[in-house]
Amino acid sequence: MAVRAVRGAVQLERDEAGHMDEQVGALLTAILERNDLTAEDLISIWFTATPDLHSDFPAAAARKLGIVDVPLICAQELDIEGAMPRVVRVLAHIESDKPRAGIAHVYLGAAGALRKDIAQ
Repeated sequence: MAVRAVRGAVQLERDEAGHMDEQVGALLTAILERNDLTAEDLISIWFTATPDLHSDFPAAAARKLGIVDVPLICAQELDIEGAMPRVVRVLAHIESDKPRAGIAHVYLGAAGALRKDIAQ
């Protein structure tokens, strides 16, 4: 199997821990489903959050989904003027037989505007 990377993002409506869990959980679930993956296929996941999000760690949502033995890390996104607010981004490293072009990157809701070049 090859090591591949899957990108994704979601914009939160508000900075609340429960809402973050729900939205990041939905993002991770969509990434797994659209790429025919299970938690066993995950190598590691990087999460970034924009500086206006501080209610919880995005990685906490992964743990609540049962992703418990995969290395996770959270970092703060760059604070760029005019950037979309309240965004959590994901970079997941996976094992997959799919070619790079076959990987489905997932941008939910308004975050789809971040990568208009990637078909959703």
